[in-house]
Amino acid sequence: MENKIINFTDLNAWKEGHKLVLMIYEITKKFPKNEIFGLVDQMRRCSVSITSNLAEGYGRYSYKDKLQFFRISAGSITELQNQLIISRDVKFINLKEFGLMHEQSVTTLKILNGLIRSSRAKLTK
Repeated sequence: MENKIINFTDLNAWKEGHKLVLMIYEITKKFPKNEIFGLVDQMRRCSVSITSNLAEGYGRYSYKDKLQFFRISAGSITELQNQLIISRDVKFINLKEFGLMHEQSVTTLKILNGLIRSSRAKLTK
C-alpha cells in the first residue's frame, strides 16, 4: 500500500532534500569564518531553496504552477552540486564529505525528476 501524500513533508523529494539541507548546515559550520557571507551563505540559501520550492509547488493548484516550482528546485540542486565541487576543490570539505553530500543531492534530484515527470504527465491529460 502506498503512503498517502497529505502534506508537502510527505513528498519523498522533500524528505531527501531536507536531509541534504541538514547536511549542508552541519558541514558549513566548519568552513572558515570569512566564508560566512560567501560560500556558506550561498550553499545554505541554495539548499533551503530546494525544499522551499518543493513546498511551494506542492501548495499550488495547477500542474503548470507545480512544475514551475519543482523545476526551480531541480535547478537549486544543480547549483548546490556546483558549490559542493568548489568546496571540495578549495579544501573546505574532504572527499568523503563531498561524496556523501553529492550522493544525497543526486538521490534528491532523481526523486524530484520523477515528480516532475509525473506532474508533466498530469498536465498533458
